[in-house]
Amino acid sequence: MSHGHSHGGGGCRCAAEREEPPEQRGLAYGLYLRIDLERLQCLNESREGSGRGVFKPWEERTDRSKFVESDADEELLFNIPFTGNVKLKGIIVMGEDDDSHPSEMRLYKNIPQMSFDDTEREPDQTFSLNRDITGELEYATKISRFSNVYHLSIHISKNFGADTTKILYIGLRGEWTELRRHEVTICNYEASANPADHRVHQVTPQTHFIS
Repeated sequence: MSHGHSHGGGGCRCAAEREEPPEQRGLAYGLYLRIDLERLQCLNESREGSGRGVFKPWEERTDRSKFVESDADEELLFNIPFTGNVKLKGIIVMGEDDDSHPSEMRLYKNIPQMSFDDTEREPDQTFSLNRDITGELEYATKISRFSNVYHLSIHISKNFGADTTKILYIGLRGEWTELRRHEVTICNYEASANPADHRVHQVTPQTHFIS
C-alpha cells in the first residue's frame, strides 16, 4: 500500500511494515541521541525552544505535552546539528489528525544556520507527506545524498490548509559516526541491535550496532 510519494526517488513505508517487534522498533530511531540539542534551531516556532521537544524517543512520540507549532504562518525550519557524521536513511513526521499536519517536507544537508531565504535553493530531497497520527510512516531518503551529514535542515513548507502547522514527533533513522584521533566509533541505529557502543581502535571503519 502506498502512503505517499516524494520527489527525487524517495518513498514512504510503515514502520510496522519493517517487521520489527515493538520493543525494537524504537531502537531504529535513535539518532535523536546524536543531535546537539543546545545548538538546534527551529525558526518560526510559536514558543521558544519547543522545536527541540519533538526529537524524542519513539516510545514517547504520543506524548502530546511536547510539540511545536508555527507562529506567523504554516512554515517551520529546523536546523539540526549532529555530534558526528550521519548516514540518514529515513524520517518519520507525526502530527495531529487535522489540517495543521505538515503536507510537504524539504531536506537540506550541511548548510548550518539556514534561514527561510535559503530555502529558495533546490533541496536535496522533497517529500509529499500524508497525515500520520501514530508515528508509523517512514519516508526513505536517498542514502547516496545523505551519507555524510553533519547538519540537517528540515523545511516544513506546507500543511493541509490550516493557518499554522503542528508537529508532535520527528524520528530520524540511520547511522552515526564519530571520528576521533585514534579511534572510530560507528553506531548503526537499526532494528537488530547489539547492546553496546563499540569503539573500533583501528583506521578502517567498521559498523557496529547499539541499542
